[in-house]
Amino acid sequence: MTHLAFPYRFDARGRTAEVATHHQHVANLVEQTLLTAPGERVNRPDFGAGLLDMVFEPGSDTVSEATEALVRASLQRWLQDLVRIDDLRVIFEEGTLSVRLTYTVLETGQSLTQDVRRAV
Repeated sequence: MTHLAFPYRFDARGRTAEVATHHQHVANLVEQTLLTAPGERVNRPDFGAGLLDMVFEPGSDTVSEATEALVRASLQRWLQDLVRIDDLRVIFEEGTLSVRLTYTVLETGQSLTQDVRRAV
């Protein structure tokens, strides 16, 4: 099955770029879920974790725990048929919001780790 690359772009032939593997496709879906703000998608106004909005919150343990709960709930809601969350850590440190996610791709059983970092 063919999956479009994220972010949308053209390949060297001038065609719509595609990802090479199912794991890359799932990683793209995870990133889209984390970085999309609720209300951003017209036909799915409740899609997304809104992680970019959290960049402007003050860094604290309480905010980290709340962000972790928000991210976990969003991933379980939108990607429960594709991934199982094994470990999730949200850390505000030195002006950076970091999310480290370890998950298992259900179709293949392979465990992957993905980091998302944004400057605060």
